[in-house]
Amino acid sequence: MDQDTLVVDSSFIQPIQHRPKLYPFQPATDQVPTIDLSISPSRTTQHLVSEIASACQNWGFFQVINHGVSLETLARFEKAAKLFFDQTMEEKRKVKRDAGNAVGFYDGENTKNVRDWKEVFDFLVKDGTFFPASHDPNDTKLKVLFNHWPEYPPGFREMCEEYARELELLAHKLLRLILLSLGLSGADGLKGYFNDEQMSLMRLNRYPPCPSPDLVLGVGRHKDSGALTILAQDAVGGLQVRRKSDGQWIPVKPIPNAYIVNIGDVVQVWSNDKYESVEHRVVVNSEKERYSFPFFFFPAHHMMVKPLEEVVDEQNPPKYREYNFGKFIASRSHGNENQEVENIQIHHFRARLHQ
Repeated sequence: MDQDTLVVDSSFIQPIQHRPKLYPFQPATDQVPTIDLSISPSRTTQHLVSEIASACQNWGFFQVINHGVSLETLARFEKAAKLFFDQTMEEKRKVKRDAGNAVGFYDGENTKNVRDWKEVFDFLVKDGTFFPASHDPNDTKLKVLFNHWPEYPPGFREMCEEYARELELLAHKLLRLILLSLGLSGADGLKGYFNDEQMSLMRLNRYPPCPSPDLVLGVGRHKDSGALTILAQDAVGGLQVRRKSDGQWIPVKPIPNAYIVNIGDVVQVWSNDKYESVEHRVVVNSEKERYSFPFFFFPAHHMMVKPLEEVVDEQNPPKYREYNFGKFIASRSHGNENQEVENIQIHHFRARLHQ
């Protein structure tokens, strides 16, 4: 992409009904709840769990402070990411992802068949991750994805791996609290979902300045397919959440050193729709570049996802059929790459009673 070009390529232009409304100007809001993860005599785990339950049920999004991630580690990671993206396109494309190994640098990401105004660098939390060889449900073959690391900046791989380890710890902490908020005793029964074969992914996003921010999006509207997403964003902002109460797009106000957390499709299914994976998008800026760093907490490829036994009964029967997580992700990727294919969603797995 060339942010200096006055005419935006048609592949970036959103359908009219999905273009951002920049006027009248809507300031960022703090309506998305902010939750302090610290525990004290006056702030018990029960208080924390209650706040998380309310945020998950009413928003599907919340921000967390006092989260335990080293701010020094975050700062070094942000610096390394900017050094990488500041290179020439020729240098960045030396670690470009391809059809056989979909990790590394990429500047042609699509969401719902419209190109996103961004560059990304992806790496797997577990290097050498098993992934379905195709989206065909009858194909049982697997492929192994390996991270594709650049030579510059020095120490980039080590910095990324150190940061990802901290985010993984935070993800486990948050998952435990979310399960407690659903009335479960904790995450012990779900440890197998996030073992050494987990498909968790870390993404570095750069959104360049855009000459037509009223026509394009940094990321189009979508829901996340994993269990949780944990996002660090810079002070520029741009993330918007579709508010459940009225369907309006609400900007998420950047809070220094906070993380934005949203539940994904897996938690929606586990909770049997008590919690909802909510649509969100990213608007772009005509003057400033923006950076964000999402951590996608994904189960292993072979795990089956269905409503948890503890949340269903005769009055609240399962609302979803069981599905394989790896095949679901493979189908989503195929749909984003092929404009003739519908992008699969969890509503395709709704039980017949609830269709």
